[in-house]
Amino acid sequence: MTGGAGYIGSHTVVELLAQGHEVVVLDDLSNASAEALRRVGEIAGRDVELLEVDVTDEAAVLAALERARPEAVVHFAALKAVGESVEQPERYYRTNVGGTLNLVRAMDAVGCRTLVFSSSATVYGAATQMPLTEDSPLGATNPYGWTKFVVEQVLRDVAASDERWGVALLRYFNPVGAHPSGRIGEDPRGVPNNLVPFIAQVAVGRREQLTIFGDDFDTPDGTGVRDYIHVVDLAEGHVAALAKLAGGGADGDGGVRGAHAWNLGTGTGSSVRQVVAAFERASGREVPVRVAPRRAGDVATSYANPARARDELGWVARRSLDEMCEDTWRWQSGNPQGYAAS
Repeated sequence: MTGGAGYIGSHTVVELLAQGHEVVVLDDLSNASAEALRRVGEIAGRDVELLEVDVTDEAAVLAALERARPEAVVHFAALKAVGESVEQPERYYRTNVGGTLNLVRAMDAVGCRTLVFSSSATVYGAATQMPLTEDSPLGATNPYGWTKFVVEQVLRDVAASDERWGVALLRYFNPVGAHPSGRIGEDPRGVPNNLVPFIAQVAVGRREQLTIFGDDFDTPDGTGVRDYIHVVDLAEGHVAALAKLAGGGADGDGGVRGAHAWNLGTGTGSSVRQVVAAFERASGREVPVRVAPRRAGDVATSYANPARARDELGWVARRSLDEMCEDTWRWQSGNPQGYAAS
């Protein structure tokens, strides 16, 4: 698993270990913590091997895969801040696209051709027809989104060129929450780019207030509506996709080849104000809010149609917004400085 020490990666390691898989993590720890994997081992009752590898280092990636000899790869390693991608597009293409090319070459060299890829709903660009299905028009509105779009196309082309490849393109909506133990969770470096970790830092006293960008959208309360999904539901989606590719999926088939896209979302949207209210309930604390003008490119509403994942993977998101906020608060209140204190 590349990027396995990060937020979604660490939760997915827990679920894979619970299913009896052996997991080796490749991570350069540039936006993650080895402490997360130590705690994963605590939760799972078994240690996880960590190889400190940067996916842009082709020789190091090949050496790691030659050592691990994986049967399948789950690929999370990527840069992921939209604003930063606008300022540093070349770095984003080098890491996200170039790193994936290095990984694919190394996988091919060791005879491993089963890949679960961490894609994103950003590949739907500025689409306004809701809900979004896997057949909705694709595009992007920023360099980060374009890197996911390009990698999806690369992986489709690779799978089309060699029928031995099986690839899952998992399009995430808005991952939030934490492991119910409170031991692992989201620990963004610097100012959080996403809503819920920012709210959590306000509630725990690390930040003064939340800024809502726009309260004049065409939504029930004027604030933007997004599809929030619990990170453990998301992790379970990776386990289901891996089972589908390798055999033993919901329909009991012998595994599928080719490239296949699946949305991982709940199918319902929550507004910014609804999320704030849920977090206030979970934490018992008021979250001060100020309203600022809309940001360029923000759409009013975005949510998934997850029916294909339900029908083909046997996967559905089961955890509610309240659970997402309760688990986030358990993590944040128990680890106010994230992993840094460890």
